[in-house]
Amino acid sequence: MTSLTRADIAGEVQKKLGFSFSESTSIVDMLVEELCAALEKNDSLKVTSFGTFSVRHKKPRISRNPKTKVEAVISGRKVVSFYSSNLLDEELNS
Repeated sequence: MTSLTRADIAGEVQKKLGFSFSESTSIVDMLVEELCAALEKNDSLKVTSFGTFSVRHKKPRISRNPKTKVEAVISGRKVVSFYSSNLLDEELNS
């Protein structure tokens, strides 16, 4: 399993749209920045035909080190969840 990086996406933008690699990288970076800014402002972000990103608020909880049995508090935090659209699910499963 390989990861898709920003550089890989910029390379595809370069091939398909004919921009230079630096312009393609700038486009990809701007897109990622906009997605992050939208998630910071709202609790969800819907990308049509792709899926929905949502921010979940996790409460603080107590955990335990399984080896030493020492308890530790895990602070509350926000995490991003992704729910794929039906169209994406169909594409992946075809």
